[in-house]
Amino acid sequence: MKNTWGLVDAFFDKYNLVDHHIKSYNDFVNNRIQNIIDITEPISIEQGEYTIRTGKLKLEPPVAKEADGSKTSIYPSEARLRSLTYSAKLSLEMALDRKEEENPLKLIDIGELPIMVKSDACHLNGLTDEELVVKGEDPQDAGGYFIVNGSERAVVTMEEIAPNKVILERLGDTIDRRAKAIVTSIKSGFRARITLEYRKPRKSGVFLRISFPYVPGEIPLVVLLRALGLSTDEDIITAISDDFNYQMVIADDMQVSEPALKLDSKEMEGLSKEERNEYLRIAAIKYIGNRVAKGMTEEYRIKRAEDIIDRYLLPHMGIESEKRRNKAIYLAEMTEMLLQVINEEREPHDKDHYTNKRLRVSGDLMEDLFRVAFTNLTRDMSYQLERSISRGKEPLINQAVRSDVLTENIKHAIATGNWVGGRAGVSQLLDRTSYMGTLSHLRRVVSPLSRSQPHFEARDLHPTQFGKICPNETPEGPNCGLVKNLALMCKISEGSDSEEIESVIREMGIINE
Repeated sequence: MKNTWGLVDAFFDKYNLVDHHIKSYNDFVNNRIQNIIDITEPISIEQGEYTIRTGKLKLEPPVAKEADGSKTSIYPSEARLRSLTYSAKLSLEMALDRKEEENPLKLIDIGELPIMVKSDACHLNGLTDEELVVKGEDPQDAGGYFIVNGSERAVVTMEEIAPNKVILERLGDTIDRRAKAIVTSIKSGFRARITLEYRKPRKSGVFLRISFPYVPGEIPLVVLLRALGLSTDEDIITAISDDFNYQMVIADDMQVSEPALKLDSKEMEGLSKEERNEYLRIAAIKYIGNRVAKGMTEEYRIKRAEDIIDRYLLPHMGIESEKRRNKAIYLAEMTEMLLQVINEEREPHDKDHYTNKRLRVSGDLMEDLFRVAFTNLTRDMSYQLERSISRGKEPLINQAVRSDVLTENIKHAIATGNWVGGRAGVSQLLDRTSYMGTLSHLRRVVSPLSRSQPHFEARDLHPTQFGKICPNETPEGPNCGLVKNLALMCKISEGSDSEEIESVIREMGIINE
């Protein structure tokens, strides 16, 4: 028993109870904010005559603005007592270039960022117990929360289905055989939910239908595969499966969906193999174009359909047109998995299994918030510059930036809990009833499922929660099983960059090119 407690002591000598929030927030401040700024498309106005160029970001220590305009260094205890926001100034290197002429970068104030208590950017970071007492802080306070308008706000950990992963579900009974495969594809904060469904139509119809953002309703899978470059019947059938039974299902699907493409057999006569493939691909693109831009010119319909396929279909695989074939292969493999579920050769996924779930901590949630706030700031900057030009004034970069746009966006979300994406209750008033209550609140895990629905399986204890989620600590009533808490010695691991892993595997020579 002594050895066991020795292990627990050793664990807490190295890790803090709220490390998952603090480390995640540190990563957000040190790396992710700069990445968001770097990947944001440059602001261009007056048909490209003026362009805004951005450089490095600088975060200053937390300060308070006094009534006379002066700024003084502020600690969390003072922010609580004076009902202030514990935040720091964000400055960004920016330059307004005109045509080919490049101006030097200037450091410009873009707004304020709320600082997490005890994070790297906090004044309390690295202080001894005696120094913390002098600053009016409890040495045992774990940190990991924000102070907005004097209120302590905790950003709770959100549970979600694993992104960029195929989740297979079986629907209906053995007679009405239906199943669907879902992928939540995430790229730079944009979430695209792709659903592939197999259902036997009552009359002659299509078995496999797919839906993805910005395309109304569902479209036949074979039409989308043709649009992605698998033009011929043979390409589609062999890409999906080598199993004859599955190939027959796809062949039936093709036969039924063919009339929708409105192919002209006379036009196809005399075409070479490459020309025929291109004809079939364009026919499929036109079909999608009629859905997304009905009534527009043919050229615009084709352009719009191709743009939607590139941007909103599996965006995590890339948004370049060269990635279309890779997307087609991904969908083909997804289709084979779905057909295996229908024929009971593969078990559907358990959505409550922790392999199929991910936890989003404060750094991830703040990243979503900052991305939207920064987008709003860039739009406002464009508007301010265009207004200056329309009034005949020389546009100036420091006059175009209204720092309160970014500040208010972030502050309002943390103060109210209303997050981007329509989620509510993401940040909550920190429970200070007792010390244990505070720690419990900072280690809370919230499910996005509706509280009014039974969701019996989601509320149950799952074997994969062992060692990760506390089996006892959950509220009674409608939140039972949906609001959970991390186990005492649970440590949340961080995700890895998939491109980095792929490059290592290539260097090891495991992937055959």
